[in-house]
Amino acid sequence: MINELYQFDIEKGTHIIGVDEAGRGPLAGPVVAAAASLKEYSDVLQEINDSKKLTEKKREKLFDIIQEKFHIGVGIASVEEIDSMNILNATFLAMRRAIENLSENCSVDTLILVDGNFKIREFNGNQEPVIKGDAKSLSIAAASIIAKVTRDRIMIKESEKYPQYQFEKHKGYGTKAHREAILKHGALDIHRKSFLTKILAKSEK
Repeated sequence: MINELYQFDIEKGTHIIGVDEAGRGPLAGPVVAAAASLKEYSDVLQEINDSKKLTEKKREKLFDIIQEKFHIGVGIASVEEIDSMNILNATFLAMRRAIENLSENCSVDTLILVDGNFKIREFNGNQEPVIKGDAKSLSIAAASIIAKVTRDRIMIKESEKYPQYQFEKHKGYGTKAHREAILKHGALDIHRKSFLTKILAKSEK
């Protein structure tokens, strides 16, 4: 039985690379992008879906399956890059790096499917944005899981260094507990200063 998401990719072309990111919205940590190109379809890929619709446990399980069944590339844009060039441009940078790090080269018939409504800036390859692509394309959904799990693991590692911020729980997103930790303990090097203007202004009052 063919996954509906795989059918979408088949209709798009013979050589598809899906690209997605994780971490555009958080107050801390990098933005991580992934590129995924299917090696060969298998029924074990039936469970792949938009990473936001999956539990953390399910994403971890699928992460290993995707690593085996897809060519994968991961790209990261740092907090410093996010603050210097803004989050959108940093996201495009991470996506370009993910494609560059893919374990196979793009060919003339390659089509890059990009989650969202923007093409990747400063990338000359054949590409097409797909709104809500992680719920439509198998390759984008696979990329979304790789990006999400990779970024979550980075933030869990940061939580070991800074337990008072509880990064293992919110992964850097602006939860009430995270904002309160910033007000109480201050901003870290891994915080996006360009995202903290209002919070830091409050702490100075």
